[in-house]
Amino acid sequence: WLNLDRELFDKLVMALFVPGAIPGSHVPTSTTLASSIARPQYASATKTAPEQRRIATLLATASAVALRRRVTRASSRSCHGGAHLSAERKAELEAICKAIATPGKGITATDEGPGTIGIRFENVGVENTEENRRIYRQMLYETPGVNQYLSAAILDPETIYQKNEKGVLFPEVLTSLGIVPGIKPHLKVYELPGTNGDTVMQGLDSLAARCKEYKAAGCKFAKWRSPLAITASGPSDVAIEANMNDLARYALICQDEGLVPIVEPDIVMKGDHTLETAIAVNVKVQSTLYKAMLEHGVYMEGTILKTNLVNPGLSCPTSYSVEDIAEANLVTLRRVMPVSIPGVNFLSGGQSLEDAAARLNAMNKLKKENPLAAPWNVSFSWSWALQVALFELCKGKAGVMPIEEMGALYAKELAIASAAALGEHVPKDGEGSHSGKVLETA
Repeated sequence: WLNLDRELFDKLVMALFVPGAIPGSHVPTSTTLASSIARPQYASATKTAPEQRRIATLLATASAVALRRRVTRASSRSCHGGAHLSAERKAELEAICKAIATPGKGITATDEGPGTIGIRFENVGVENTEENRRIYRQMLYETPGVNQYLSAAILDPETIYQKNEKGVLFPEVLTSLGIVPGIKPHLKVYELPGTNGDTVMQGLDSLAARCKEYKAAGCKFAKWRSPLAITASGPSDVAIEANMNDLARYALICQDEGLVPIVEPDIVMKGDHTLETAIAVNVKVQSTLYKAMLEHGVYMEGTILKTNLVNPGLSCPTSYSVEDIAEANLVTLRRVMPVSIPGVNFLSGGQSLEDAAARLNAMNKLKKENPLAAPWNVSFSWSWALQVALFELCKGKAGVMPIEEMGALYAKELAIASAAALGEHVPKDGEGSHSGKVLETA
């Protein structure tokens, strides 16, 4: 209806899809496009003044669309490293990471949901009530001296709204002690159909809104766990990519809301795989994770890695020394972990305190001998390794938790963990090694 000649039509197409294509204009603007139609070669007796104005309007719109697309392309480019974040936000994230990665300190993982901790309570005769959960968590946070060994604590959503006996919310209690409070924001696990048991975590859809809520409640970081298992055919590429992309999106959302994302790929210890297989699978998983994070534009300097210790499967028939296992973990990190990430905190994953501490200690001894072997802070983020002995103290107490006794043991355990994070722990002979199990055959 505009009765455009071919040259003017081509001009419109170029303006819409090729920013800067109009001769004499680096970025097409409404002025350059509107003025161009006034040139003699575009003038026509068949074009009335209203038509000329409509052409000018259309070309100006094309220019605006082209410019918007150019800006969008620049801001959506992959590997932009948090270009959307302000300098203040980046500085905030880095400061939190620096606090979490304090040498000699680690994370106490107290993010078990009511159901999980309820099982542990019931196994030792303690009733699973909200008040018992509150009392137990208060001991984990307020036992005298724990802030000498703890840089951070991971809380369950229930816990961030609970208070100590003085009526102070737990995130405020932790902050006052110099312990950074964080949150577990993921929801329930979901089994991927057709993958023989591979899973993903749910909760991304509502994550931004919940992060806002958690930050307002005093949390400074979040932690998202993505469990995987080594089997004869797994973990599948589908499961690895789905989980690692979920971790990358989670990290991106957290940073946008002002929370440091702790990313947790967790390859569980079950199986009969060798240490060499564990290295290969962990390299595959972590390299996929970092690639996804970089491509999503995550600000790597504002993240922390929490991961499993690279171990042979529990039923592996081959024996390995604690030094073998320590070297395997550092080899895995060196092959794939960006040096821009300030720290790695290993989870216990069902290991005893003795084994977890011996392996962490061996890694840090190697790091002290050769700092280039691990340019990151290497520490702990433990739940089971610290808590299993505490629950044992509850047995035979008629459902009453011996809080003072539990707190004293907890402080001693944290001192061991802290020493291991510095390479100064002295384990007993055999602790941290893997004794191969001979599989019985029919």
